[in-house]
Amino acid sequence: MNVRRGGQRRQYALAFGQVLRRLRTEQGLTQEELAFRGGLDRTFPSLLERGLRTPTLTVICILAQALQMTPGELVAQAAQRVREPDAGEAGE
Repeated sequence: MNVRRGGQRRQYALAFGQVLRRLRTEQGLTQEELAFRGGLDRTFPSLLERGLRTPTLTVICILAQALQMTPGELVAQAAQRVREPDAGEAGE
C-alpha cells in the first residue's frame, strides 16, 4: 500500500467516525447502547469513532439499521464529510 492510499483510508475512517458519533449522540445513544443494538462488541463503536478501525460493508449495514437509516444514507454522510471536512463542526 502506498502512502497516499493509506492516508486516504485514514481520512475516510475519521470521517465515518465523526458522522457515526454525531448520529449516535443525536439519538441519545451511548457507544455501548449502539453496540448492543447492532450485536457488536461494546468497544467497537469507540474504535470506529476514533478512526482506529474501518467498517466493513456488514458493519455499515448493522450500524445503519441500529441508527434507523439506510446504509446508503450513512455512507453518503461520511462521503460528504470527506468532501467538506469542516461541515458539521459547529454542531460538534
